[in-house]
Amino acid sequence: MVGWRRIGFQPQIAAWAAAALPAAVRALAETDEPLRCGGTWAVGLDLLPNGPDGAVAEVAFPWETLGIAREALHQGQLSAVYPGYPQPSDQETDAAYRFRLRRDAAHLDGLIAVGPEKRRMVQEPHRWILGLPLNEVGAGASPLVIWEGSHEIIRQALLAAFRAQPEPDWAKVDVTAAYQAARARVFETCKRVEAPGRPGEAVLLHRLTIHGVAPWAEAAEAPPEGRIVAYFRPLMASVQDWILQP
Repeated sequence: MVGWRRIGFQPQIAAWAAAALPAAVRALAETDEPLRCGGTWAVGLDLLPNGPDGAVAEVAFPWETLGIAREALHQGQLSAVYPGYPQPSDQETDAAYRFRLRRDAAHLDGLIAVGPEKRRMVQEPHRWILGLPLNEVGAGASPLVIWEGSHEIIRQALLAAFRAQPEPDWAKVDVTAAYQAARARVFETCKRVEAPGRPGEAVLLHRLTIHGVAPWAEAAEAPPEGRIVAYFRPLMASVQDWILQP
């Protein structure tokens, strides 16, 4: 298993994306969240005005077409990227900026930086990651990047860290070192794949898959609203379920 799959064009997904796009553009324009990466990235956390069933603007969420079990959904995260991504900014270190350029800001969802030392702990365990492109963009417009097979490396490394502690404490386990070592192994051994998409398609990632965003290619084109993808990550009941379930 490579840890992700592309869902090809389906009219039901396209209808949902068409309904979501104007709502997304409006929500991003009205938010007070500042742009990141020198004004080239808007991370619109929980901004899409969808209902718990995923419907937006009275258009049903395409559950059957996506082939996944229904979940209560949060408002979708809107990731909008603009030409020139990434740029240096005061919000992150030079090392973090270089990591965006060299490694696509590769990360594992669900880890939260806790305390002044920013130690990583699993405090947002989620069932899967679903990305739905909302608008048409040209090739090289900062596509999603995936490291195939990385979910198995991450599972083994974090499970070893968790098992040194009682299960009720797993959400408090500092996994920083285990995660960083596992991610380095992912870079050495896993295939990096770019996964661009268009409205009507979707990408479904295993929750433990390492993924990121590629830098904007110099000749890439996009509409004024940039490249927008809506992401959903419904939460699971526990860290135990997150790491142990298939």
